[in-house]
Amino acid sequence: MTSFNNAPIPPEQSLIDYPSQFPIKVMGAHVEGFVEAIVSVAQQFDPAFDAASVEKRPSSGGKYLGVTITVTATSREQLDELYRTLTTHPMVKVVL
Repeated sequence: MTSFNNAPIPPEQSLIDYPSQFPIKVMGAHVEGFVEAIVSVAQQFDPAFDAASVEKRPSSGGKYLGVTITVTATSREQLDELYRTLTTHPMVKVVL
């Protein structure tokens, strides 16, 4: 594991025990294909990801859609790469 400055993080200093279920909130425009795009990214990093587990919450005006995906996190590197992939996706506005 590495930290943001690329120094190794010893497993005993990690705040997450791997493997574990890890929820990620993703927001984007409420358009056709948004949920499918997020599911596709999740499945790249967690082949066992179940699309039926996606939680959806539209914004009050209906312009945006928040989705929560819960992936099986196996390492810090996997989560870092998943966050990078989601934040650079053209349909995604925010990842929490």
